[in-house]
Amino acid sequence: MKLEQRKDLLGIRDMSREELELILDTAIPMKDIIKRDVKKVPALRGKAMVTVFYENSTRTRTSFEIAGKYLSADTVNLAVATSSVQKGESLRDTIKTIEVMGFDLMVIRHAMTGTAHYVARNTNMRVINAGDGTNEHPTQALLDMYSIREKKGTLEGLKVAIVGDILHSRVARSNIYGLSKFGCEIRVAGPSTLMPPEIEKLGVKSYYSLDQALDGVDVINVLRIQKERQQSGLFPSLDEYANLYMLSPDRLLRAKDDVLVLHPGPMNRGVEISSQVADGVQSVINEQVTNGVAVRMALLFLMMGGSRDEITN
Repeated sequence: MKLEQRKDLLGIRDMSREELELILDTAIPMKDIIKRDVKKVPALRGKAMVTVFYENSTRTRTSFEIAGKYLSADTVNLAVATSSVQKGESLRDTIKTIEVMGFDLMVIRHAMTGTAHYVARNTNMRVINAGDGTNEHPTQALLDMYSIREKKGTLEGLKVAIVGDILHSRVARSNIYGLSKFGCEIRVAGPSTLMPPEIEKLGVKSYYSLDQALDGVDVINVLRIQKERQQSGLFPSLDEYANLYMLSPDRLLRAKDDVLVLHPGPMNRGVEISSQVADGVQSVINEQVTNGVAVRMALLFLMMGGSRDEITN
């Protein structure tokens, strides 16, 4: 299985387990590169990539940029806020302008669902979806799976709870699609107003009680509560949400002793997760960030045809 045969990576839903395993396996030597004193290999020398983010980002955008640089690709970030987009340039024209500059790959994030698919259809560049609306965030799911597998040794058959705003979460969707390919028991928990209708058709179990959802789980993935949506009346107050759904040390006791706690960031401490848990021994939240660089290095390497000899020397 060669990922370079796939022009784009737009979501986890249509990927095979073999493709996912290839990316996760390739990320292992990439993480070793990050630990070196000299974090540079010539694997993608002569290749060029651009990141185009129509939504704010710290972790995803920066990790893609540094991932490309560690592999010696020329990396450019299009600052949308100061680009011709602000003068009314259409997305299609922006894509074409970037393409004729000679870029090999574009990483794009956009608030509208389906944008990455639209871009992929209208360019010869390879396209990686860094999040489109409420649809998918495939590289976040990949780094989550890598983090779990690294600590647990396997993904097979684990019990995973995803907690929070399931309705609007592209992270939740990509994780559900990915983990289900490894036979995981996936539980989603949150207020009824933040739970998609018919979510169980995706093969998950839904809970409105966080305590019940956490019983005996191996992994807890806590989602960011999107405060900007509070005005929609989807939950009465942040205090009430925290009272019912914040992951606290007491609630953590319901899970297995060796439970892992994940969070895609940024965190709202005291709302969806307590500081004691976020900074506790079960938390792999900071490691997720490092793993995100390794996974994105693996993805760029595989999609742009890097040389394996140049990452192992």
